[in-house]
Formats: sequence, C-alpha cells, structure tokens
Amino acid sequence: MKLLLATLEYPPQIGGVASYYGPLIQAWPTDDVWQVIDNSQNLLLAPRGFFPWRRAVSTLRRAINEDRPDFLFLGQILPLGSAAWILNCFKPLPYGIFLHGMDLSFALRSWRKRLLTRLILRKARLIVCANSRVKAILLDFYPAAAQKAVLINPGATAGQPLQEVKDKLIQKYGLADKKIIFSMGRLVKRKGFDQVIASLAQVPGDNWRYLLAGDGPEKEALQALAQASPQSQKIIFLGSLSEEEKWSCLDLCDIFIMTSRDLAGDFEGFGIVYLEANLMGKPVIAGNSGGVGDAVVDMLNGLLVNADNREEIAAALAQLLNSEDLRKKLGAQGQLRAQREFSWPQQAKTLRRYLSSL
Repeated sequence: MKLLLATLEYPPQIGGVASYYGPLIQAWPTDDVWQVIDNSQNLLLAPRGFFPWRRAVSTLRRAINEDRPDFLFLGQILPLGSAAWILNCFKPLPYGIFLHGMDLSFALRSWRKRLLTRLILRKARLIVCANSRVKAILLDFYPAAAQKAVLINPGATAGQPLQEVKDKLIQKYGLADKKIIFSMGRLVKRKGFDQVIASLAQVPGDNWRYLLAGDGPEKEALQALAQASPQSQKIIFLGSLSEEEKWSCLDLCDIFIMTSRDLAGDFEGFGIVYLEANLMGKPVIAGNSGGVGDAVVDMLNGLLVNADNREEIAAALAQLLNSEDLRKKLGAQGQLRAQREFSWPQQAKTLRRYLSSL
C-alpha cells in the first residue's frame, strides 16, 4: 500500500505533532511505502495572498497524479483538510485525518470553520484521535464520526542518558545528595510551570532542587516569578536541552512535574514527556486536564492534580519527596506500562489494522 502524509509539522521540526508523525512512520510495517510532504519549503501553504492552503491543492494534486497513493493522511484538519476536500470532489482519493487537540478546538471557534470542518469530516474515511479528550470533542460536535474515529495515543522510546552529563549537572549546580524535581517543555502558560514555581513556597525542607528546562515566550515572566519566590535559590533554569541532556536529566531526577491546564481550548493533547520520564523509572505529577489522563493514571504511574490549585501541587510534591517507596513504586509501574502499552511499533500496527479494515 502506498500512503501519503501531508503535514505542516514533521521532523526535524520539534513539538508534539512532529514527534507523533516521525516515530509513527519509522515504526510502520515495512510492507507499505510512505511519502511525506511537509511545509518546510512552503509546499503546502503560500506565504502570502488569500487562501494560503491553495498551494496544498496543487502540491497534493501533483503528488497524487505522479505517485498514485492508495490513501492520503492529513496532519491538520485545517487548513490542509480544505485542500483534500476540494481534490476529493474532482478525483476521489480516500483520506484520513489526525486530530491532536487544539487543531480541532480552534477549528470549532467560528461558524465558517465549523461548517468547513463538518464537510471535511463527512468525507473522511478514517479519523485518528491522539487522545481521549479530542475524541470526545469530535463526537460531541459530529456524532456521525463514531464509526470511523479511532484512538491512537502517541508512543515513546527511551533514549540514552550519559553519566558525564549527569556528573556535570551535579557539579555545576551543587545537586549532590539533593532530590531533583524536574520540568521540561515549551515555556508557555498552558504548561503550568508558573503554578509549579508558585507552589514551591509551600514545599518544606532544604534537600531538594527544582530544574526547569525549555524556552518560550513565558521565559522572562517565569524567571521573575522564581526570583520573587522564597525558594528562589533552589530554582534552576537550564534553557534548551539536547537529546542527550534531556535523557540525562530525566534519569537524574527523582520526580518529573508538568501541571498542564486548559486555557480557552488550548490544552495538552497528551504529554509524551510523561511517558519518557516513566521510561527512566521516574514518577510524574501532571495536571488533570486535556488528554493527559491517557498518559498519566493517578497512583499508577504518577499523581494527577488540579493544575489551578497550588496547595494540591505542593502536597503532591511533598508526598513524593517524603516517600522513597512511593517514588519507586510509581516509577516502576510507569516504566512497565510505558514499555507494554505505548511502544511506537504497537501503535503503528494498531493504526495499520484499522486502515486495512476500510
């Protein structure tokens, strides 16, 4: 089978959407052939003018005529779904759509986009939901999608931590004999790092340090919040990390925390980083919002908290800091679960099975 994926985001771009498609295709059964068209060279969106997705129409039409794929996957319902819907009217080619979260919630904000979204969904043969939350939003908006909507969570693959990187971090920041609380992600409001920093004022003891890695528009605001905290000396900003540094930090830490929250439809689609922390045998603390409930099960691989309740966040941190047995239990259970239920080859085989049944 020949498969064509059109997506605005694909490796080496970074981000949750790109990190979904790249590993999925790499793990796909070798019987099929994939062609990927992304927007790295403006092949799908015109940089100026009306209807920028008009370029996707010509690009996809050319790819369909030349390579004759059996099935087209769309990485984003808007704007790429518009191009697929138009092409399908003239030369029917079965297509499927991936939904992650904000892509659908933002598409439902205006009557015009809602109408267009309904038309695109109606013609789709398969709708792949990356988390339970987006599937619920989909079925609430368009119940007729129930027969063709499938849930395929992201997978995760463990990386290789380096002892020399861990040793350098320990020496540079004085982390010897300290319990390490670690956060990592794009520094945006949705991730809830401001709530974590604010909650640290209520975490007792002197034997812990908080490491925050990442970059983004909230960086200066988070640094100012940290400087004003009574625990400011225990908060360390690491900046952006390489893959080796990321896995080394996940291996070094005792607790991973990211209390994502829902901000007017902007929510965490899943949170692959929770599984990555679990793969290193670490317990996680997560905000109970968006699609996070697929990644984190309370008291199985971590603790779920109300991301808007700083007292609850602080209590969860204190609970794990004070109980090595609980940290080990949740970390071990999380590692086993991530290995068994969230491997990319397993996710790829599941989607391939749904595709074959069409």
